[in-house]
Amino acid sequence: MAASAPVPSVSFDVIVRGGTIYDGHGGPGRPGDVAIRGDSIAAVAYAGELASARGTQEIDARGLAVAPGFINMMSMGGVFFADGRGQSDLRQGVTLEVMGEGLSGGPLSDAMKSETIARQGDIKYPISWTTLGEYLDALVRSGVSPNVASFIGAANPRVHELGHANRAPTADELARMQALVRQAMEEGALGVASALIYEPGTYAKTDELVALAKAAAPYHGMYVSHVRSEGDHFLEAIDELLTIAREAGVAAEIYHLKAMGQSNWGKLAAAIAKVEAARASGLRVTADMYPYTAAATGLDAAMPTWVQEGGYDAWARRLRDPKIRARVMAEMRAPGKDWENYLLAVGSPDNVLLVGFKNDALKPLTGKTLAEVAKMRGKSPEETVIDLVVEDGSRVGTVYFLMSEDNVRRELALPWVSFGSDAAAIAPEGVFLKSSTHPRAYGCFARVLGKYVRDEHVVPLEEAIERMTSLPAQNLSLSRRGSLDVGNYADVVVFDPGTIADRATYDRPQQYATGVAQVFVNGVQVIASGEHTGAKPGRVVRGPGWKGQGPDR
Repeated sequence: MAASAPVPSVSFDVIVRGGTIYDGHGGPGRPGDVAIRGDSIAAVAYAGELASARGTQEIDARGLAVAPGFINMMSMGGVFFADGRGQSDLRQGVTLEVMGEGLSGGPLSDAMKSETIARQGDIKYPISWTTLGEYLDALVRSGVSPNVASFIGAANPRVHELGHANRAPTADELARMQALVRQAMEEGALGVASALIYEPGTYAKTDELVALAKAAAPYHGMYVSHVRSEGDHFLEAIDELLTIAREAGVAAEIYHLKAMGQSNWGKLAAAIAKVEAARASGLRVTADMYPYTAAATGLDAAMPTWVQEGGYDAWARRLRDPKIRARVMAEMRAPGKDWENYLLAVGSPDNVLLVGFKNDALKPLTGKTLAEVAKMRGKSPEETVIDLVVEDGSRVGTVYFLMSEDNVRRELALPWVSFGSDAAAIAPEGVFLKSSTHPRAYGCFARVLGKYVRDEHVVPLEEAIERMTSLPAQNLSLSRRGSLDVGNYADVVVFDPGTIADRATYDRPQQYATGVAQVFVNGVQVIASGEHTGAKPGRVVRGPGWKGQGPDR
């Protein structure tokens, strides 16, 4: 918002001078100055109106882009208890981490707390909270550099009331599940998030998800989903998401939009057509994505979900039974009838990369393909998968090469698609070096701005910035975030459009992106000349249903 007359000789805490301002609204960049006072943007000027003003700190941004901080629509939060700096994202300009896919930090029953602690790997932390709001507050108390926000995972109320049972809730159980959703919404949840290929999310039927989304609707919460299939039943899964949105009366978003497996790549056009027809009819439907041709999840995505019922301990116990092992291996070699078979979809065990083990004895296998490990052990890929899950005490972190580069470009060009790393914000040091990761953890946003905006011209810079800032802020119904407007919180990134680039690769994923010079979160500088300042000014960003006191939204 430009001032109409020169600002008198006043002082600000920070003035970012002479950069090309991309305000997040989608218009072309314009040279100007941005002033910060306290935690907010105090002035935005395009015609020298701040020439006589002074800042306690002044930053020369000539030749650089100045934009709102980026919003990561799909992040993970537990790592912040080990390191709250969030460097892999912050060094790309991300100032808000949105969490909660399928399973969120709360609400938790006592049994869920015990289970979560038992399943912790290299990063361990006590659980001192019960509700989602308490979890978010605990993150901020521990010290975080970026802002944090969360959906309530659809699995949380299910496990809270049903455990890991594969059945529908009773009417009383469903009512209690809805009450948990309402409580989370009043504590600031953004809506309900499901992950429908994983146990226990896969056990939830459409009517259950509609009921949970309806509980969030009066609070203007949205429904976001890792849909039930991104492969053989991709189109039916999109239909289910649209049905939930219509019946619950909520906005909806598709997590990490993609068509998985070569035989399904051609379905993307029909999926896009379904979404755009729904949007044209007035349904609020969007998506997010990461700009890579490989997904990352666990070896649970290579096994039928029936064997996983009851949680990890029950799963591993079944896998030790020779008869069950034989049945599981047979199903792993065939298309999943009611589950998503990642192992079959990749086409070859050479396309499965093992990146995260809990058991120290297995950590030397990190970075090897499933084909390599199977050969080392003299066993089939299917039997190797089963053995690794049992031996590791976890689902084993895994990268699957599943998608088409042409489809990635097509998704990138869609104006209703924002971006999410589907990864934690980490650092190439300490506990994080005990496992590997997907390069998206270090490069998602920089890859969009470097490879696809600057180098390949898939998206104009101003549109890419809008889709990293104001688009997700509007989808999430956030106020005072997502644009460089006077009065908004001062989440600001200064970067070089000519040099910003991802450096993380599948072979060497733990490498920071380059090209981001300065980052402010709530008016506090967290990145200065490309390096972390040590500041941790992150806050909880709460959804529109929040019933608490204070301005943070």
